[in-house]
Amino acid sequence: MSRTRVKICGICREEDARAAVEAGADALGFVFYAKSPRAVTPEQAASIIRGIPAFVSTVGLFVNADLDFISRTAALCSLDLLQMHGDESPEFCAALPRPYLRALRMRDGLDVTRQAAAYVDARAILLDSYKPGVPGGTGESFDWARIPHQRGFPLLLAGGLHSGNVGAAVASCRPWAVDVSGGVEIAPGQKCPEKISQFIKAVADADRLES
Repeated sequence: MSRTRVKICGICREEDARAAVEAGADALGFVFYAKSPRAVTPEQAASIIRGIPAFVSTVGLFVNADLDFISRTAALCSLDLLQMHGDESPEFCAALPRPYLRALRMRDGLDVTRQAAAYVDARAILLDSYKPGVPGGTGESFDWARIPHQRGFPLLLAGGLHSGNVGAAVASCRPWAVDVSGGVEIAPGQKCPEKISQFIKAVADADRLES
């Protein structure tokens, strides 16, 4: 049985990181984008990450940040992966100091296969909803039928996911992993342990149905 991995993004508090780890999350995301309601400083993230046990990946999300800031943040926080959520070019991403995930926003007319192929060294391609002026965390889903069934990359699915729809999302496109932020919150940047547990259980239930 193939298991769908789960990333809980927008971690701002130590108690939320603990809740996600205890529920079985595979990765935790930290947003280094000042305009986000879930933004943290490198120092805040580093403090939280020190309490995260082995084998839970830490991911830093950046939006059009300069390479020096990304490098300093990755080193200070001991990040495992970098998530590029802006207009970063393949050449820029190739120069990153850590392995990276490339986010693509599903605007009308986007050729997912062609865009993903440009980031040949990405560890995964994250597909997220498109909303003008909002680089992520829209809280809105997109039409999963637009996702290619034949794809040459690991798919990380995001965009408006919650415990009520993630099972259908997993069944629809069989992603390598799913990414949730607002769908497990009671307020921006404040996670709900019960919602996290319900989300991860819904993913596991969907995996069992597909086995």
